[in-house]
Amino acid sequence: MPRRLLRIPTALGAALALGAAALTGGASAATATTPSHPTGTLADGATWVADLPARWNGTLLLFSHGYGPTVAQDAPSDDARTALLAEGYALAGSSYDPHGSWWALSSAERDQFATLDAFTRTVARPARTLSVGQSMGGLVNARIARDGAGRVDGALGLCGLVAGGVDLDDYQYDAEYAIASLLLPGQDVRLTGFTDGLAAAATALRLTGAVTAAQVTPQGRARIGLAAAYLNLADWAPGQNPPAVGDAEGQEAQQYAWLSQGLLAFIENGRWSIEQSAGGNTSWNAGLDYAELLRGSEHAAEVRALYREAGLDLRADLTTLTRGAHLYADPRARRTLTATSTAGQRLAVPLLDLHTTSDQLVPVQQETAFAARVRAAGDGALLRQAYVARQGHCAFTTAETVAAVHAIDHRVTTRRWDGVTEPAALQRAALSLDLGGAAFVPYRPGRLVGVRSS
Repeated sequence: MPRRLLRIPTALGAALALGAAALTGGASAATATTPSHPTGTLADGATWVADLPARWNGTLLLFSHGYGPTVAQDAPSDDARTALLAEGYALAGSSYDPHGSWWALSSAERDQFATLDAFTRTVARPARTLSVGQSMGGLVNARIARDGAGRVDGALGLCGLVAGGVDLDDYQYDAEYAIASLLLPGQDVRLTGFTDGLAAAATALRLTGAVTAAQVTPQGRARIGLAAAYLNLADWAPGQNPPAVGDAEGQEAQQYAWLSQGLLAFIENGRWSIEQSAGGNTSWNAGLDYAELLRGSEHAAEVRALYREAGLDLRADLTTLTRGAHLYADPRARRTLTATSTAGQRLAVPLLDLHTTSDQLVPVQQETAFAARVRAAGDGALLRQAYVARQGHCAFTTAETVAAVHAIDHRVTTRRWDGVTEPAALQRAALSLDLGGAAFVPYRPGRLVGVRSS
């Protein structure tokens, strides 16, 4: 796909604070003979970084990183950075505000736009800007795609948490509550309102221990399957083949593999970070019908089969969960999380979302919830979603990532999708790059279980 080079006056580099050093002695970004790496600090203390190629094609990729330490990043991986720079893209991204929670949604969008402004001041104005976001950064990216008219031209989401933080907290709570209620009955297990990270880790240890102990009996495995259904947990684990259709025991075994490998520790730490950011508990289940909730899950048949094989009364367990559902959210905290950590109402620019079919941290079903909201807002024509048949969170090859960048770049350049996001087209494009394998497939995710009406 041809990309025109952006010619930048040499004087720009000398006149601006970072220009002379960052652009190799005042040379333009388009004609510089070596890459450069400008950096800076934003008003809230966030840092930003950028990487410029030897010859810039005029397009800036504004990268939003995922959940974790607030350290500036400008690419989803080192290999992707190398490949994208080789193609002439410039890259930039911020740390988000380093003074708060790792769940930095209260500052991330603002800091990304400020990074774009800083890049424009200190380097040059891009001919076009594509927003790219990964994991939690995929939620940031979706918000930028909603709010970025006139600032970004298109967006690419990678394994994005696009359903948002409110839904995330709710369905994760349903699974935690099922484990605590059915595998640790009568015990006082704190599931919300963590005072610090140690308290969250202690809960994760108890829940993981309960799951490990339960796995040795058919009854325990049935209840693990029920909790996994509420968690929207994938049933294809690393190093294994996908379970056969209708193989309930095989499905549960692979869901258990995810749960036993530290998944609950990540979830509980994430809940603590979200509560820090929102100012309190954001989840509720008071009055929720857990039988109705299960009926909406693509794993409902698996759960029913496991309960039959174990000789357990599924209706009795569902009644226990429904009768014990008494949690209320802190209204202010939930409003805060809704304001900072949801997306999907509108799109201002074209957005392509990429997701693995078996994602243990951000279930692929999030794409279903997100697409429904975009269509309801009347912006479905701006959204495309593509899927990679692989296990793991953000487990994309460099070829898949670069092919997706090309696809959204094509949409922005031509103002047409032209079928470039079809699985076969993406597969051909990725394999032609000689940057590794690819596994784009036709796929339609199921319903995201646990979404509340408010």
